[in-house]
Amino acid sequence: MLKALDEVTRKTVGEISFRRDAPQGQGSALLLGRILLQAALAGAILFGAYQGMTYLILSKDEVPTRAARETVYTVETMPVEIRDHTPILRLYGEVVAARTVDLRVLVAGEIIRVNPDLKAGGTVDAGAELMAIDPFAYEGAITEARANLAEARARLAESRGGVAAETANVERAREQLAFAERDLERASQLLSSGAVTERTLDERRLLVSQREQALEQRRNALLVEEARVAQQEAAIDRLQWRLAEAEKNLADTVLKAPFDAVVSAETAAAGRLVNVNDVVATLYDRDALEVRLTLSDNQYGRILSDGGKVIGRPVEVLWYIGGEPVRYTGEIVRLGAEVALARGGVDVYARVAVAPEQIALRPGAFVEIRLADRTYPGTARIPEGALYGTDHVYVVVEGRTVRRAVRPLAFDGTDLIVEGELADGDTLVATRLDEAGEGVKVTDPARPEVASGKAAGTAPAAKGQ
Repeated sequence: MLKALDEVTRKTVGEISFRRDAPQGQGSALLLGRILLQAALAGAILFGAYQGMTYLILSKDEVPTRAARETVYTVETMPVEIRDHTPILRLYGEVVAARTVDLRVLVAGEIIRVNPDLKAGGTVDAGAELMAIDPFAYEGAITEARANLAEARARLAESRGGVAAETANVERAREQLAFAERDLERASQLLSSGAVTERTLDERRLLVSQREQALEQRRNALLVEEARVAQQEAAIDRLQWRLAEAEKNLADTVLKAPFDAVVSAETAAAGRLVNVNDVVATLYDRDALEVRLTLSDNQYGRILSDGGKVIGRPVEVLWYIGGEPVRYTGEIVRLGAEVALARGGVDVYARVAVAPEQIALRPGAFVEIRLADRTYPGTARIPEGALYGTDHVYVVVEGRTVRRAVRPLAFDGTDLIVEGELADGDTLVATRLDEAGEGVKVTDPARPEVASGKAAGTAPAAKGQ
């Protein structure tokens, strides 16, 4: 059709050019007539084409269509179990030594012997000799103290002999005084009869006075000897202490491990001169390792409300070595003295038990701790992806989804602990659906009974059941 229009146009243009020499009025009328004729012809052609196309469309045979089918979504489902659930807190902490000691030299001298295990990272048993100081001067001090003690004991024996002698002298003087007093009494009785003179009586009185004086002197001498004995006994006590001190100094020349320990630092070396109170090694108890972790205020409060105590709660400690965890068991033994504001909670210390066949822990190791949270009674555990929004899930009833309202209580890894309108035995939709809603038809290849409707859910349960 377009080719025909082009042909007509070319002819028209040719004729117009041919008749340029024709009169002005006659040429214009002829040109207008031809243009109108061409427009009418073009319109007729277009109208015919439109009519032909309409006929072809209307006379076309109908294409058979397939009836619409309902979409069935393939999902994973799981049965709901209502019971008491205890989520596990996954925390992180640091291994610390519960008992650490700086070994200091108690006596001065030259180190003459060092245990080959006394090096950083070495292990030593309780009572093992770690190092020894030259004992020559301390052995001499013991010899001198023993000699001084023997001399003091000899003087004590001598003084006790003097006490015994003076005690006997006092007894003799007392007897002599008694004789003199009886003689004076007889002379006094004979004076009235004239048998003795006054002079004789005075002589008897003088004798009694002499005997009293002698007795007093003996008593004083006895006191002096007894004082000497007390002084010697005190000197012996002092010398015994000197001997014990010398023996202790000699024992302190050998430094021993106070417990089964691991050496974390040492400065001892044979030939080194050390002074009293010099630090030669730092040890920590290899059987008294603890893990320090921090509980937030909420976590501490939840655990405290579950039974009323935190101490004694079991923990599991995981130390990742080469990507593989080494598992240890432990128990919370104490709490921090104050709230750790810098770490945002309460410091908790757990004692770790290391079996003989396990790798020994080391202070400073970064470990994972798993600790049981509070128990939530009458709850359900669901995958985190099964929760829609913040307050509902879907269960399958007769092959279709039904909405159930729930309230999340706690996280447990990738699971949620929830309570609400779930009943024991409900079939929960565990797969995340983009078109989730009431009445969506679903199927679970692993559980054919879901699509058939045999795994029908029960009526909504009361909240918290």
